[in-house]
Amino acid sequence: MNQVKSLSHRLASIAVLLLLPLVANAETLDSGDTAWIMTSTALVLFMTLPGLALFYGGLVRSKNVLSVLMQCFVIACVVTILWVVYGYSLAFSEGNQWIGGLNNLFLSEVTRASMSGTLPETVFVMFQLTFAIITPALVVGGFAERMKFSSMLMFSILWVTLVYLPVCHWVWGGGWLGEKGLLDFAGGTVVHITAGVGAIIAALVMGNRNGFPEAPMMPHNMTMSVTGAGMLWVGWFGFNGGSAVAANGDAGMAILVTHISAACGAFTWAVMEWIRYGKASALGTVTGMVAGLGTITPASGFVGPMGALVIGISAGVLCFTATGFIKRKLKIDDSLDVFPVHGVGGVLGTFMAGVFAASTLGGVGYAEGMNMGSQVGVQLVGIIATVLWTAVVTFVILKVVNAVLGLRVSDEQETEGLDITQHDERGYII
Repeated sequence: MNQVKSLSHRLASIAVLLLLPLVANAETLDSGDTAWIMTSTALVLFMTLPGLALFYGGLVRSKNVLSVLMQCFVIACVVTILWVVYGYSLAFSEGNQWIGGLNNLFLSEVTRASMSGTLPETVFVMFQLTFAIITPALVVGGFAERMKFSSMLMFSILWVTLVYLPVCHWVWGGGWLGEKGLLDFAGGTVVHITAGVGAIIAALVMGNRNGFPEAPMMPHNMTMSVTGAGMLWVGWFGFNGGSAVAANGDAGMAILVTHISAACGAFTWAVMEWIRYGKASALGTVTGMVAGLGTITPASGFVGPMGALVIGISAGVLCFTATGFIKRKLKIDDSLDVFPVHGVGGVLGTFMAGVFAASTLGGVGYAEGMNMGSQVGVQLVGIIATVLWTAVVTFVILKVVNAVLGLRVSDEQETEGLDITQHDERGYII
């Protein structure tokens, strides 16, 4: 009898040991967090397709609408392939302070059972992929209506590889800026500064569109753009709220401050137009909304409602001023105002995250050993490093692409429009 009991105890012990991984997995995985990040993933992809595609598509001339839509779609496809082959590994695998390792090529270590915090790693991989998709799609606005389709593809592949992936690793993947304590909740440096700087470097290297600034380059379909802008506003709740990587109070506050900043940015820009030109425009209002959203992005997990009000209003004023200065004073043809909206907004938001994270100003407070001065110092280091890296590497990439394929379509093709010359299609049949 004692032998039977002893054997029973041993079998029970073995069974418990075998079940421990399942028990641990059950304790680690949070279904609420998982459901929210899956929803956020859909929202962020919705920002690019169709949100950004429609927003940008309406802002260009009718002869180029399909080219912009096509660029957004194809970027989503090619970045997905890169992400699977090596992108996720270089961004988030353990490597060094500058770039991740190659141990997760082809997502070889991502399985149904692998975890990232309280999420299945598959969900985290897909969520981060949507950020990698929208960033080069934003850059499209800097060279819209004049780059060859083949050149756009080569540029986007190299740019994601050499700009986005390293900066993503620096900030979110265990790199040197993350170790310094940079506050970038959802992509002020990783997404908006890189996209804004990449866009204006592209605009400078390629030169202005034929006829700019003398000839008007008016949006051909503001209804399309306003529709796309509305999709961006809604999708941004997943962009910022999902970056909490949990369904908790941080996500709730991020959504609240995101909405506040978007509303303040839109209204402030409209008021600035009203004061300067006597009328508020739909174009200005939706551009101000995007400025408010981009500017709150790095700060969204660290500030409170008061900070969001100041950040949104500041975005409306500063990005409005920067847009006019770049187009009218410097006469740089950043076609869809990517730098003054996303670049300037990303810099402003990253800086102000260091200020309004203070608990006395309604924020979450600083990490141990940090105060406002030291945190702002870290924020400035992150801003300067991201701007310099992006500017230099983007310039080199453009020169390489130009040497291999040529960057611009011919003057005749630009006059006829990229829809017909690059894709043999027309957006509208008259």
